[in-house]
Amino acid sequence: MNCIIVDDEPLAREGLEALLAEVSDIEVLGRFSNAPTALAFLETTSPDVVFLDIQMPKVTGLEFAARVPATTMIIFTTAYSQYALQSYELDAIDYLLKPIEKHRLEKAVAKATQYKTLLSDQTEKSVVEDTGNDFLLIKADRRYYKVNYNEILFIEGLKDYVVLYTQKQKLITAMNLKTIQQKLNPQDFMRVSKSYIVNIKGVDSFDTHILYIGEHEVPLGEVYKNEFFSRFLGNQGE
Repeated sequence: MNCIIVDDEPLAREGLEALLAEVSDIEVLGRFSNAPTALAFLETTSPDVVFLDIQMPKVTGLEFAARVPATTMIIFTTAYSQYALQSYELDAIDYLLKPIEKHRLEKAVAKATQYKTLLSDQTEKSVVEDTGNDFLLIKADRRYYKVNYNEILFIEGLKDYVVLYTQKQKLITAMNLKTIQQKLNPQDFMRVSKSYIVNIKGVDSFDTHILYIGEHEVPLGEVYKNEFFSRFLGNQGE
C-alpha cells in the first residue's frame, strides 16, 4: 500500500513519515505542504491513502478531501477534535489527533489495508436481496451469504460500497447506504450519520458524539442526534 502526506507543517510531515516507517511497510510517494500541489500530483498518480491535515492555507483539508478521487482513501491528521464528525461526512477512513500516537496510527493503517483488500477482492458486483423473511442474502465472490437482520450490528458506507458488520463477520457489497437502508426494518435500524446505519438493539452505550457497539465506535452526526436520543431512549421502555 502507498500514500501521500499533505500538511503545511514541515515537522508534522517528517514526524508522520518517520512514524509510518515504524508501524508498517506503507510507501510514501510524496509529501506536500499545501493542497494545490497535492491535487496536481493526484492528476497523474493514484495513491491508496492521503494523510491529510485540515487547517491549511489556500485550500483546507476538508475542501481538498471533497476533490480526492473515489478510489483514494483519506485519513485526516489534525490538532483540532471539532472536525471529527465533519470528516466522517466526507467518508474519511479515520481521524487522527495530533500528536499522533503510534497505536492509533497502526489502527488507522490496518483499517485502510483491510478496506483495500476488501475492495480488491470484489470480482463482481455484489447483490443484496430482501427475502421477505428475517434475513438478507448477500451475493459476493459467487456465493450467497445469509445475514440475519438481528445479527447486523451496524453498516458503514465506504464510497460506492457498504460494509456490514455482523456478530460473525464483515461483508462488503457494491451498494450505497441509502439503498440498503430501504431494505431494513426502520423500527430496528436507523441512520446516525452520513456514513453509518446502526441496529438500535446493538448499541451498548453512547455519549453526545459516539455510539459504542462492542469494540466499535460509530460517530453520531449532529443532524441525527435528536432522532437517535428519542428512538433509543424510547426503546428502553419496550
